[in-house]
Amino acid sequence: MHKRKLLSAAAAILALYALPASAQQKPPIRIGAVLSTTGPAAYLGDPQLKTLQTYIADINREGGVLGRPLQLVHYDDASEAAKANGFAKRLIDDDQVDFLIAGTTTGATMAMAPLVEKAGIPLISLSGAVVVIEPVKKWIFKTPHTDRMAAEKVFEDMKKRGFTQVGLLSETSGFGQSGAKETRAAAARFGITLVADETYGPKDTDVTAQLTKIRTAPGLQAVFVFGLGQGPAVVTRNYAQLGIQLPLYQSHGVASNEFIKLAGKAAEGVRLPSPALLVANALASNDPQRPVVTSYAATYWKAHKEEPSTFGGYALDALNLGIAAIKRAGTTDKEAVRAALEKTKGFMGTTGQFNMSATDHMGLDLSAFRMVEVKDGGWTVLK
Repeated sequence: MHKRKLLSAAAAILALYALPASAQQKPPIRIGAVLSTTGPAAYLGDPQLKTLQTYIADINREGGVLGRPLQLVHYDDASEAAKANGFAKRLIDDDQVDFLIAGTTTGATMAMAPLVEKAGIPLISLSGAVVVIEPVKKWIFKTPHTDRMAAEKVFEDMKKRGFTQVGLLSETSGFGQSGAKETRAAAARFGITLVADETYGPKDTDVTAQLTKIRTAPGLQAVFVFGLGQGPAVVTRNYAQLGIQLPLYQSHGVASNEFIKLAGKAAEGVRLPSPALLVANALASNDPQRPVVTSYAATYWKAHKEEPSTFGGYALDALNLGIAAIKRAGTTDKEAVRAALEKTKGFMGTTGQFNMSATDHMGLDLSAFRMVEVKDGGWTVLK
């Protein structure tokens, strides 16, 4: 681990020296990040860090922003929300960063929120729950779709297929709890009856007891799982082991090739709402998102020899939104950057088109989601 940190530091120094001399002489724009690069949420946080490192190095080679280099200062919360607040404090007080891209998970974001609001520093979260932006928090924005949107998109598809009797299995993480709350509320609006409602822990290695209860619910037609990281893969494997033949839906918390790797053959047929990145090559040639997501996929593959994930895409969108705000503001003054972020209009990212306002610190609508399905070991657009 110590060797890895030394190599990371050396790479950052080399990236700075790659800048034109004029940019090297100016103080860097410091970007702070708290990400879950180890622990149960690592397959979300790892591509987020790699994305930020790759694109910041590229931006620095091209001269930086406002003639200044970018410097990434990052910490790993090990998928433990309790650690996030301390790291945020360090970034603000000791590292004196200009803005934050932080919070792989909802729990981590909410742990940092009071400190960020008090300090008055822009934070762009990479977590999914609607509680991150509702009620609106002056200094906090986010890039992923909300759990409410995920529930609505799933129920749209279920209703289209005539499924109205649904079992819910949600994670006890912050994302899972918020997702369950939003799912229950959305069910009523869509005429869906939740005939079963069970929970599991993010570190559980077996959930057959909960799935056994759900499968015996009267009239059950489909099952909806709300979680992120490794847990939903465990659920999916147990689902197959129990021989449950009903359609299985997941949230965007598993919109990644890593989910298929973890769940194996059991993932076949799983349906979920996702950003366009998972089906980039299936997008129409005139789809305005196609050049954005295919460019990101190519850049990420070239740098890491890995398929990109939607979670890395959230980080790229956060970085680009922050940089665009700094450029529009013409400064790194925190209030000026915050105000510029709030005025974001027509920004096309890997996640969708962002149109923010004083009352909407995310700026995505339901059209930014695509319904996808695992077919033959890969992702396909759900018809």
